[in-house]
Amino acid sequence: MLEKLDLTKTLGKEEYKEKMQKLMPKIGRLQRECKDLGIPIMIAFEGYDAAGKGVQISELIKALDPRGFEVHAVKTETKEERMHPFLWRFWTKMPAKGRIAIYDSSWYRKVLIDRFDKRTKKSELAKAYDSICAFEEMLTADGMVLIKIFLTIDKKEQKKRFKKLLASKETAWRVGEDDKKRNKEFEEYQAINEEMLLRTDTEYAPWNIVEAVDKRFATAKIYSIVAKILDEKVSEVKERKKAAEEAASRLARTPEEAAAEPEDRADGDRRMGESILSRADLSLSYTKEEYKEQLDGLTKRIEKLHGELYRRRIPVVLGFEGWDAGGKGGAIKRLTEKMDPRGYVVHPTASPNDIERQHHYLWRFWTDMPKAGHVTIFDRTWYGRVMVERIEGFCTKQEWQRAYKEINSMERDLSDAGAIVLKFWMQIDKDEQERRFKARQENPEKQWKITDEDWRNREKWEQYEEAVNEMLIRTSTPYAPWIVVEGNDKYYARIKVLETVVNAIEERLKD
Repeated sequence: MLEKLDLTKTLGKEEYKEKMQKLMPKIGRLQRECKDLGIPIMIAFEGYDAAGKGVQISELIKALDPRGFEVHAVKTETKEERMHPFLWRFWTKMPAKGRIAIYDSSWYRKVLIDRFDKRTKKSELAKAYDSICAFEEMLTADGMVLIKIFLTIDKKEQKKRFKKLLASKETAWRVGEDDKKRNKEFEEYQAINEEMLLRTDTEYAPWNIVEAVDKRFATAKIYSIVAKILDEKVSEVKERKKAAEEAASRLARTPEEAAAEPEDRADGDRRMGESILSRADLSLSYTKEEYKEQLDGLTKRIEKLHGELYRRRIPVVLGFEGWDAGGKGGAIKRLTEKMDPRGYVVHPTASPNDIERQHHYLWRFWTDMPKAGHVTIFDRTWYGRVMVERIEGFCTKQEWQRAYKEINSMERDLSDAGAIVLKFWMQIDKDEQERRFKARQENPEKQWKITDEDWRNREKWEQYEEAVNEMLIRTSTPYAPWIVVEGNDKYYARIKVLETVVNAIEERLKD
């Protein structure tokens, strides 16, 4: 495919000047419009060594307001980055709404240079491609503009450019032994690039191939590509916004209609979900003596296992969800009681703040994921998307419905990177919740735990129950299972959580 491209294309100086006089101000205007409309943009530059990625990025940003973009040079992973899933460093470099992130090389390094250099094993390739495609699909579905540009030159031109760079002391450092090897084995590396282009050229994130032998031709083509894509996105967002405003003025939903909307699902899904929570035997309990005996043994085991996790560099992600007053805090406290505080962190998840709302909803969780050997515990999690955000109307039906696939993909990436991922649903019945609410109100030291919102949420118990049942069915996987914890008896719930975590760690340590 790449060898058939016409690399002799050129652009004369006058024609280039004429084109750029129109394109540069257009790009600047589109950047401002994207900022006003809250459209985030990612531009990934890939291509052969010496094809001019750095040069073309420098040319592109001449048209941009420097306050609205950031350029990321993607090199070999740092020690810190190697201790996370490979997409973590790109999630943490995600642009906020209205901003632009430009990548000099990108997440494709995993299946290109790292593959050529044998750092990416052949057995890892399929999962890497799956992760990349899922990553791009969820970002674009959420409104991200993703522009992928591949700069191509041939072996002869690359060798010529290397020779020119090596001739000067000021530029010789830019050509390493790895670069020379890829030129020497150009055909093999070209085949790797062609496979990548074929496997990741999708409807939602297509590749734009740029013939880069002639600098002026390449620059003008890149400007045209970026202008066209941004122009189309701005028009799309404006039209959608206008249509939404017109629809809202014609037909405002009644409270009854809004409350009923989450129930608009296939009857089969509803029937499947109805029995999940009802299977929990809430009569299960331990006496105080039984509880103390088991607690002592389990906390000693978790203390020892925590050290082994660090030694073996195994990350652990634990997510806690459940009814208000379901016992999440108590279970987390006993779980961490004898763990080394330097090796774990507990994140209590509140409503997203202004900065978090400017990113994909998973962004704030990716930034808090543990590095290898550490434990991260989330008190409330990314599942808010398919529960509270769904029911309270904080996201669209389309958004929460696609979230199941997006969440499964994120958890799979964590698992593929070696993490133990466990999710606990703390289950109590409505009467027990009411009893605990009243007990909190009567205890001055615990009154802060109960709010008017907690009482309001009780009125939507059935809606939450339905949403939770669907969530458990659609996101409990072998690599990230849900554990329903029978929680009417706090002693029983805490022991079950501890036992589950201990057993999962011990099972992994057998590998």
